[in-house]
Amino acid sequence: MKRPKAAGQRTITRKNRPDRDRRVRQNERMARVLAVLNLVQSRGRWNAKGIADELGCSERTIYRDLEVLEFAGVPWYFDEQDQCYRVRSDYKFPVLGLTEDELLGQALATSATDAPGLNVGLGAAATTRKLAAASAEHDKQLLMDAVALISVLDLKMADHSRHHDAIRTIQFALLKQRQLIGTYESPYEPGQAKLKIHPYRLVLIKNAWYVIGKHSGEPHPRTYRVARFKSLRMLDEGAETPAEFNLRDYFGNAWSVFRGAKSYDVELSFAADAATIVMETQWHHTQKSSRQRDGILTLSFRVDGLEEICNWILGWTGRVRVVKPAELRELVLTKLQTGLELNRGRH
Repeated sequence: MKRPKAAGQRTITRKNRPDRDRRVRQNERMARVLAVLNLVQSRGRWNAKGIADELGCSERTIYRDLEVLEFAGVPWYFDEQDQCYRVRSDYKFPVLGLTEDELLGQALATSATDAPGLNVGLGAAATTRKLAAASAEHDKQLLMDAVALISVLDLKMADHSRHHDAIRTIQFALLKQRQLIGTYESPYEPGQAKLKIHPYRLVLIKNAWYVIGKHSGEPHPRTYRVARFKSLRMLDEGAETPAEFNLRDYFGNAWSVFRGAKSYDVELSFAADAATIVMETQWHHTQKSSRQRDGILTLSFRVDGLEEICNWILGWTGRVRVVKPAELRELVLTKLQTGLELNRGRH
């Protein structure tokens, strides 16, 4: 006898069952089908009963999954001698249908991560080799040609050739949410300091790698240059990383790495012969520009701190004038005067 349905109760049928449940079932089935393929391709001897026992389902389910693989073009067969399923030895499971733009992107990543300073770990080269091995001949040739023809040279990166282990240690500490401990030597502080850090981020800024983290006992995170660690290892102790931490908010309007305590509106005027070259680059995320009829270029920025932008301005000596602020103009004049005195009349 059927139990009477309560007033307002909705009957859940195949048609009105929530989409979320349907997607969950589809994902579970896909995962099981791939698990079946993985077992059949392994060196073991797997029949329907063995696979069903391994995956915790019925043999009937395994037969349906084998049909799915057959429809997908996987050339499996039943080996009568060994009484198990096999996949034809020359078969390679197809990789994602990569477009030419995606293949070129992978080639570019390979070239970039081979460059000194960016060659951390295996880079993209190992992935590229695997993609090439499993791709159709046309895609394989395109990938290999692109890698051979695209190069990344002379990035003026800091030398990290002796710091690959430190960078990988930071990567794993971030992924596993573990603390770091090491010895750090800064050119701005005397001696070496022993640090125990809760790492927040690993970031490449300008030409060097930095780890941002909070030293135990300090209220705020700091920026540490990876190359300055004399020793570094990961601890088993968990790290505390604020979920709300934002890299852009942390750096604010710093010109490069170190954020000053005071913000300045900077305006610079570049001579016409330098204007075109200057405009080719986005120097800062707050950058605004305007060019006059006579070719003179005005660049304006909102920066936190003046030391780093001052050093950049000195590289354009003779072709740039500091319009404002007065503090920046005085800082540039002081460094220019020091440079003149250092080099005048000495051999």
